[in-house]
Amino acid sequence: MLENQPLIQPSPMSDRLEQLTKMHKADPLDPFCTYGIALEHGKAGEVEHAIEWLNKTLELDKHYHYAFFQKAKMFSELGDDHAARAVLREGITIASTTDDEKACREMQELLESLG
Repeated sequence: MLENQPLIQPSPMSDRLEQLTKMHKADPLDPFCTYGIALEHGKAGEVEHAIEWLNKTLELDKHYHYAFFQKAKMFSELGDDHAARAVLREGITIASTTDDEKACREMQELLESLG
């Protein structure tokens, strides 16, 4: 290995993440955009950043049910199934108030898979 070179090269921002970041700057109140940014961070293995963006999504729209689902998956990836279960319970409660049966069912299935 050559000296003075970092062991891990920083990954360039994906084209999609770059595009979403520009869209977010134009409209920072768009939960679809913050959700997309979260998913891109998740794909890149940047789970903590993904959770931060999912939190922003839920701050903008507490009924963004799939943000709860993805946030729970991210916590589970970090090995924090307790936090994942708490997020899912909250998401199920909110989804049930809007009669989103599909979201409730999918979150319930993930909850059951966590034990």
